[in-house]
Amino acid sequence: MVQGKRGRDRLFVIGNTILMLFLITVSVYPLYYALINSFNDGQDITNHGMVLLWPRIFTTESWKTVLGDATVLRAVLITLSRTIIVTVLSTIITTMFAYAFSKDYLRGKRFYAVLGFLSMYISGGIIASFLVISLFGMYNTYWVYIIPSLFGGFYNVIIYTTNFRAIPDELYESARLDGASEFKIYSRVVMPLSKPVIAALAVFTVVGVWNDYQTTLFYTEGTTLKTLQYYIVQLVHNANALEALKTSSAAGNAEIYKLLQDAAGPTSSMTIELAAILVASVPMIVMYPFAQKFFTQGMMVGSIKG
Repeated sequence: MVQGKRGRDRLFVIGNTILMLFLITVSVYPLYYALINSFNDGQDITNHGMVLLWPRIFTTESWKTVLGDATVLRAVLITLSRTIIVTVLSTIITTMFAYAFSKDYLRGKRFYAVLGFLSMYISGGIIASFLVISLFGMYNTYWVYIIPSLFGGFYNVIIYTTNFRAIPDELYESARLDGASEFKIYSRVVMPLSKPVIAALAVFTVVGVWNDYQTTLFYTEGTTLKTLQYYIVQLVHNANALEALKTSSAAGNAEIYKLLQDAAGPTSSMTIELAAILVASVPMIVMYPFAQKFFTQGMMVGSIKG
């Protein structure tokens, strides 16, 4: 009986290991695929197709093109600064609101709850948002990336409120007996005890702000306020247009097709696109392992009662 149980346990470990290796491969290979093709000669990819394991003709020209573009560097700075500012300020403002909302003695709590729940399901839409942003003079300014994103949303408020209510009342009462104000209780008691859930929601905020391109699309114009994700969206559209032009010229005018091929050199629209995607993905890939511990703890907050 014992030997049979050990055999089943061994089979489970082997099967689980194979499954995990498969999932890791499926998750990691797309990034590796993009990496090796971004380092491959663009014309070689155009003529012979994408590579699967390693570059056939190694070149760094696509990366030089992307990293040497002043538009990309500006977009990286705008996206990075926006992500840091919004994450910090949004966390502070949302947690302050949630701390007040977690108290039964808050005046007008039902009114705030109704507004919060309505905001989760009802939206004014793009036109209304555009009119409000234009009215306040934020259109085509850097502030359009900051001010509308300062409140993290009522869903985050619900999660923070659940966490704050799980803190023992004795801690609040002890702090009040020591003469602590509400702000000191929030900053000295609530925030330090809520690090896991704050870190978990901060990860969602960082990813959401970093990947946002619609704000740039709807509320800015020109090239000075491009974010990195919007730059990639434009790059994909331009790549598709260029490939369509090459296809049509190859069928109708061989000389124009040769000129387009020679102008691209060792790069192609696909290799440049892949390099830009990796530039946008690397910061999130690097950040997530450091936040994973807090992320896991934060997701468990409130899930177990005892």
